Amino acid sequence: MVEIERACETAPHWGVGEYRMILEGGGSVLRCLLVAEAAGGVVGFAVGKVVGEVGELESVAVDAAARRCGVGAALCGAVIAWCRANGVREVELEVRAASVGVRRLYEGMGFIEGGRRRKYYEQPEDDAVLMRLRLNG
Repeated sequence: MVEIERACETAPHWGVGEYRMILEGGGSVLRCLLVAEAAGGVVGFAVGKVVGEVGELESVAVDAAARRCGVGAALCGAVIAWCRANGVREVELEVRAASVGVRRLYEGMGFIEGGRRRKYYEQPEDDAVLMRLRLNG
């Protein structure tokens, strides 16, 4: 997973300890880490969290060879389903403004833009686009 994340320039690049904590269930926040496998290997993963009735799609990373094959959409859908099962009414995320393809994916899933954080990201510098998906029922 870490290899995939490090190879994905736009991923958040968390430390190995952060992933370990998520897998072990440590911390005070309810989180999930979902993995996509193909041909016996990991091709992507997504991290979600729940705080009260709000969920967050924290991170999605897909191996370059598996992109544009539905892996990212499947992972996002699985995190959204997990959030719904945990009583969430709204899922939030932030994405680089320059990540046009990813933003289109989120829009296709029903996320709408709700604001921006100017110069939020570094290396390369970019705005964060804040998006939200309201869950019904």
